[in-house]
Amino acid sequence: MAIGLQSILDLLDERVQSAVVESHDPLGMPTLVIDAERIVDVCRYLRDTPALGFDFLCDLCGVDFHPQTPRFEVVYHLYSIAHKHRLRLKCKLVEGTKIPSVTQVWNTANWHERETYDMYGIVFADHPDLRRIYMWEEFEGWPMRKDFPLRGYKDQYNPFGEEGSPPEST
Repeated sequence: MAIGLQSILDLLDERVQSAVVESHDPLGMPTLVIDAERIVDVCRYLRDTPALGFDFLCDLCGVDFHPQTPRFEVVYHLYSIAHKHRLRLKCKLVEGTKIPSVTQVWNTANWHERETYDMYGIVFADHPDLRRIYMWEEFEGWPMRKDFPLRGYKDQYNPFGEEGSPPEST
């Protein structure tokens, strides 16, 4: 049986509760917005508290809200195998801000955080191996950012030549 948002909030201790910036339950998916600096403590608590038991990090991804501020969100989808309930965590980040890595809580975060770094440029502090996972090391930019040029920064190919218009037919 799914656990409700209020039940989750009731199970959080005072230390963790202070890290919750807001909470809501869109379409039955309990969601907590967490202070990014406290994400590791919150995740460890959610995993280690027997009544919660969020032992599986299903997904971790980035979202770009350009031109809004804060620009980014890091979204965590958690699942409790024993209790069969889900929880979504979100952390809002201003561009250039680092967020702590949760690889010490769930090993699978290693790949998810590398993917988020590679696509959005979101830096995870204390990550054991933060490097590109899809793009080559020399690649410039972050392809999933909303302000990334469609053809990239270097490939500004103009099929019509230097003038920018199609050649006249003869």
